[in-house]
Amino acid sequence: MSEGNKRLPRKRFYRARAHSNPLSDSHFPVPISPCDVDYSAHYPQFFPKDSTQNSVKPMVRFADVGCGFGGLLVSLSPLFPDTLMIGMELRDKVTEYVKDRIEGLRDSNPGLYQNISVVRTNSMKYIPNYFNKGQLSKMFFLFPDPHFKEKNHRRRVISVQLLDEYAYVMQLGGIIYTITDVEELGEWMKSCLEKHPLFEAVGEDEIERDPVVELLTSSSEEGKKVARNEGQTFMAIYRRIALVSEV
Repeated sequence: MSEGNKRLPRKRFYRARAHSNPLSDSHFPVPISPCDVDYSAHYPQFFPKDSTQNSVKPMVRFADVGCGFGGLLVSLSPLFPDTLMIGMELRDKVTEYVKDRIEGLRDSNPGLYQNISVVRTNSMKYIPNYFNKGQLSKMFFLFPDPHFKEKNHRRRVISVQLLDEYAYVMQLGGIIYTITDVEELGEWMKSCLEKHPLFEAVGEDEIERDPVVELLTSSSEEGKKVARNEGQTFMAIYRRIALVSEV
């Protein structure tokens, strides 16, 4: 499973800002509902052309929100080869890079990396446009923009209000993973999850057994940068639970 191939893109040719304003209006296609998303274009190996219209279609189960350059997706792909996962990124040049990276990986490793893809979108606005109720089993929020100024806290990708939408698209028992190297933001995300009635903290024993957890710090560009600088990280990992009315 090689990434050292000349056909893979180089980040220096995809110049982009470190972050984008999620509250600004961006111009890109937005599906009206999840049934309007053509996932066959993202995962052609999982959607053979000879399948019948009534055949059961696979569904995306993992979402990496603000996926950056796609490091987590690439690391998760061989661990869960039969699970469809998608990165959601607002920056156009970064999205283009991830698309080219995945195409290069597929060309270099026939049969592999067929289960990952990326879409340019604003996850803070359009999550329900892409996923049905209870569809996702994992959501990832790795090193999101801290938006330090108090007046910009409404731009943060984790809030009690946004957790309502994330809870809607997550299946019962699904896991939400957050990590940051900013202590204040780490406390903020943990506090929001702790306050929300549809999430509960995952126990330390389970976290230690979860093979995904170590990828939170080692797979993304930001995670690698923090590790090189011997920085500290702050994780909050929570499970989607049910209200009495959902049981």
